[in-house]
Amino acid sequence: METVKLRSHIGTDGILQIPMPADFKDTSVEVVVVVQPLSSEETKPQYNAWGKLTTKKSIQETIDRMRQLRQEVALDKTSIREMIEEGRRF
Repeated sequence: METVKLRSHIGTDGILQIPMPADFKDTSVEVVVVVQPLSSEETKPQYNAWGKLTTKKSIQETIDRMRQLRQEVALDKTSIREMIEEGRRF
């Protein structure tokens, strides 16, 4: 059994479309649907500090970039020791 949680929109035609993972192609399944209306606050798009729309993709790209920057500016233990010694001279 797999639980899938998603947010979707029921159109004016009253039809709810539920995209399913590729694992379930050509498969019989039992489906339980719990419908919980969202408040208007929850359905508003979210924007970051620069006014760009926040999406799962943009958040993942930001996390990946932060990891990359961490590696680029990382200092090895030798460099840290040298900095400490340099600081002691003053």
